[in-house]
Amino acid sequence: MSQIHTSSDKLHITEQLYTALSEQNTPYIQELLQGLVAEEIAEILEATPPKERDTLWAQLPSETQGEILGHTNDEVRSHLLSLLNQSEIIELTETLETDDIADIIQSLPESDKEGMLQQLPEQDREAVETALSYPEDTAGGLMSTDFIAVRSDVTIEVVMRLLRKVGSLPNDMVDLIVRDRDGQYQGTIKLNDLLVNDTDTLVANLVDPNRFAIKALTTDKEVAHIFEKNDLISIAVVDENNYVLGRITIDDVVDIIREDAERSQMLSAGLDDEEDLFAPPLRSAKRRSFWLGINLFTAIFASIVIGFFEATIQQIVALAILMPIVASMGGIAGTQTATIVIRAIATGKLGSKNSYKLIYKETSVGVLNGILWAIMTSLAAGFWFQDGSLGLIFGAAMLINLVAAALAGAMIPLFLNKMKIDPALASGLMLTTVTDSLGFFVFLGLATIILKV
Repeated sequence: MSQIHTSSDKLHITEQLYTALSEQNTPYIQELLQGLVAEEIAEILEATPPKERDTLWAQLPSETQGEILGHTNDEVRSHLLSLLNQSEIIELTETLETDDIADIIQSLPESDKEGMLQQLPEQDREAVETALSYPEDTAGGLMSTDFIAVRSDVTIEVVMRLLRKVGSLPNDMVDLIVRDRDGQYQGTIKLNDLLVNDTDTLVANLVDPNRFAIKALTTDKEVAHIFEKNDLISIAVVDENNYVLGRITIDDVVDIIREDAERSQMLSAGLDDEEDLFAPPLRSAKRRSFWLGINLFTAIFASIVIGFFEATIQQIVALAILMPIVASMGGIAGTQTATIVIRAIATGKLGSKNSYKLIYKETSVGVLNGILWAIMTSLAAGFWFQDGSLGLIFGAAMLINLVAAALAGAMIPLFLNKMKIDPALASGLMLTTVTDSLGFFVFLGLATIILKV
């Protein structure tokens, strides 16, 4: 029987599995895996080094391997699929829904995809081909074609006969999709309504026309937003002509939300959220070297700015002590603003109509914080170094950099979003360049002009 396992539980089980694998204790491995759901096993596989992972994978029954693959990241899934031949892959897809089959085929090498499709039963092949024809991050790429649709001009008795003939309902199904004679979407009918109404009642009299459908090209983020705002369990997916293609269920949306959060966290550091935790060092180094190179370039740029004022720094050592504080405060202020703007963009709360209002608001926050901290830091610096002029310069630089950081923190994500670049990917790097370089330039420039050094 499945149990609820906390993160510490899963870590403990993973460590026990390491021991059992090293001792080749197959019975204990099977015992540990009992009670774990597919997603938990997938997490354990991702947390297991490649050699032990392959051994553990071989211990899993084929009837559960397909579902487990649906929860692993792309890199781990591709590796595990490489351990199987085509007939074994076909076998593990037999119990899967079409969206999970599509994910598996997406992870295969291009040369194997067509052959895999040809091996699928005709009905599954057509459904998977439909799913693969849409981008992976759209409703069409997420949807499952495992749904039951009925016509609006039939009675409940006809529907009940259909359900008895089908035998078992798809997972998470609480209503049936209703369409007209031409196959166009009309709404849904609750399973509960089938049970409490007379058998000669027409479906058309019970259909809920307010249950809207979404277009197949709707983005996954918008799908998650629609589910959140409307408290949905499932929703129908239609094409441009309103013909029913499939449905998306809440479990898919939970995965979208989790993956989006992980992706944003990883992208902010220039990392790939689909990377294998135990990927070969050389591969990981290649992936990370690009962003390290970009960061080196921005750091050199900031150093060049400092180099312009080398003579000034040599004469007043206090400047070298204070200037990192200006840059650091600007970086934090800019990051705060950028985080708010990126979140607003991701949740669909920020567009061209209200972006200028938000820029104004965040710049105003920068001004207010700038005045507050300029006063406090100028007094502290003047007292520390017994130099009132230096304190005023430090406070002025703090004010300017905090205002500029707030303005940059608001505008950079908006600019990147307009250029079709994920703001979470590059905002931090660009913002750091602005706040560091500008902070150094303003502080040292003011010192050079006012102190005449």
